[in-house]
Amino acid sequence: MRVGFVGLGSQGGPMARRIIEDGFPTTLWARRPESLEPYDGTDAAFAADRRALSAASDVLCVCVIGDADVDEVLRGDDGALAGMAPGGIVMIHSTVHPDTCRRLQNDFPELRFVDAPVSGGGHMAAAKALLVMVGGDDDVIERCRPVLNTYANPLVHLGGLGAGQAAKLLNNSLFTAHLGLAASTFAIAGALGVDLDALTTVLAAGSGRSYAAEVIANSGHSLSVMAELAGRLLAKDVGILADMIEPDAPPLLQAATATIAAMGR
Repeated sequence: MRVGFVGLGSQGGPMARRIIEDGFPTTLWARRPESLEPYDGTDAAFAADRRALSAASDVLCVCVIGDADVDEVLRGDDGALAGMAPGGIVMIHSTVHPDTCRRLQNDFPELRFVDAPVSGGGHMAAAKALLVMVGGDDDVIERCRPVLNTYANPLVHLGGLGAGQAAKLLNNSLFTAHLGLAASTFAIAGALGVDLDALTTVLAAGSGRSYAAEVIANSGHSLSVMAELAGRLLAKDVGILADMIEPDAPPLLQAATATIAAMGR
């Protein structure tokens, strides 16, 4: 199975390297030639353009940032899909609106699409321990499972095309809400004269424990570090979920939106 990969950033790069190291014939393409330099000396081939990338791929993995980036890479006369043979599989690892994946399937019925957003970071991909949330038809996912297994554990099938994206957006929105609650908890604790490091131990062992509380505790007990590191991406994901469920605003979305506002995003 020939694999193509585009989006060699902090997340996609380690995923692509796992595919290469597990022996799949792999072709890479990047907008910036310097993004390919870490793969010099590997078994990967480099495509001259997007059409050449997809022409060399049975499975094309896309790990760019957002909806517009996905469309830019794939669509158009010079886009990757223009060179892909019928029956090829496109895996969208980017976190995007579920409708972006569904529109691609509708517009390119000769190809098969899987949405497969991820959670865990590049270090988890390198360790073959990346959480991958997939949506799509069972037969398509089974065909590309050997590629996914090079970096995914667990690999969770959520439903039809777009379901993986919905799960990722819910996960990130809940995490965002938890960040805001954790930061508020530490702020109240400080006002009450509670030792924040001691409270961190309590929150790690007590019924209020959460990963977000750990993150906030390791970030100076405030949102400022996370706002700098991930605020823009979290705001994007919360915004997509808000677009999906308007005009309703359930408590999850209210809390996540308040956190984004507190981050200044």
